Amino acid sequence: MLYQLFTWLKTEFNLPGGGVFYFITFRVAMAVILSLVITLIYGKRIIRYLQAKQIGETIRDLGLQGETSKKGTPTMGGVVIIAAILIPTILLARVTNVYVLLMIISTVWCGMIGFIDDYIKVFKKNKEGLAGRFKIVGQIGLGIIVGLTMYYNQNVYIQRETSEGLLAKTSVVDKVIKENIIKIENGVTHTYARVQSPVTTVPFLKNHEFSYAKVASLFGESAMSWLTPLIYVLFVIFIITAVSNGANITDGLDGLATGTSAIIGICLGVFAYLSGNIVFAKYLNIIYIPNLGELSIFIGAFVGACIGFLWYNSFPAQVFMGDTGSLAIGGIIGSLALIIRKELLIPIICGIFFVELLSVIIQVSYFKRTKKKYGEGRRIFLMSPLHHHYQKLGYHESKIAVRFWIVGILLAVLSIATLKMQ
Repeated sequence: MLYQLFTWLKTEFNLPGGGVFYFITFRVAMAVILSLVITLIYGKRIIRYLQAKQIGETIRDLGLQGETSKKGTPTMGGVVIIAAILIPTILLARVTNVYVLLMIISTVWCGMIGFIDDYIKVFKKNKEGLAGRFKIVGQIGLGIIVGLTMYYNQNVYIQRETSEGLLAKTSVVDKVIKENIIKIENGVTHTYARVQSPVTTVPFLKNHEFSYAKVASLFGESAMSWLTPLIYVLFVIFIITAVSNGANITDGLDGLATGTSAIIGICLGVFAYLSGNIVFAKYLNIIYIPNLGELSIFIGAFVGACIGFLWYNSFPAQVFMGDTGSLAIGGIIGSLALIIRKELLIPIICGIFFVELLSVIIQVSYFKRTKKKYGEGRRIFLMSPLHHHYQKLGYHESKIAVRFWIVGILLAVLSIATLKMQ
């Protein structure tokens, strides 16, 4: 909104300083500041409102240190995070950009799933909340929307340099939107083509592009045209569901999910900037994605919202984000990774989420297997998810959270380093 307004004022009336909105870096900085202001100022008011309405967390007795003190802490604070993301994005970004639109939809969609879950827990006094199958159906729905948009929308494309004006396609499912885009760099003429291609980045490999069409080609070239989009959409569904649930499971200690998500957001922001800049993309030999820079405003708002919410969510937490926040954060991160075409890096970028989710899967699987085999279920961890295991070992939750953040920073640095590790 503000972008369109100031652009119009600059064009029609030559407004002094209006041109500053043309710069993405300025709008990113404004998005971060505005999201921080929203969370810090209005966050306190929302906490008081939640306290007045007695919208407090119901704590299950897990035998963990300090859990009783959390009883009654306001929950559903995720609405603050969502507001702090959406308001700066709508005001400062070009909302007609397909990537920005996808992220707005992802935020609202997963936020609504989490809100319904929290509403059932708090107001209907049902500790189980929304049934798991309905959560999965909702996540699948978002996966279908993101997957089909990324595959079929003509505004979603990559740009490849061609050789002598001819485009060497990676597969028969690639679609050339525009060819022979000529650019002169240092006196050398380069020709490019805009291509719709279901490709992603594979870390650690020299030629680190991978096309989902290669999976479809295993079933014969004749099946590629209809099987490739199916494989791609199924993979998108898996990514969004896994990351969303991973973030939800990680949200078990004060500040753990919030701080970890901020680190992941910064990492994805670096990837978005590099992939959206033709100079850096060419230098690093990575996929160049035109129009991706606009997504930086959304990422700036996301990081600012997480850091601002951490002000109230760090130990001892004055508010919990609830599933409203954790499911939204997971959906946002999963969708961002897919848009930036770094989804195969998720086990590294989202290493904390991945390990937390894996610890639950291992614990449950091992318990069921040993119960069937020995008649008594056994456990690998003292408790899952993993952060509860360390609580059982006697570590204070603030120490666990900070150490997980440190690991998250190391994983983010490693993820960025993969750009040159090929």
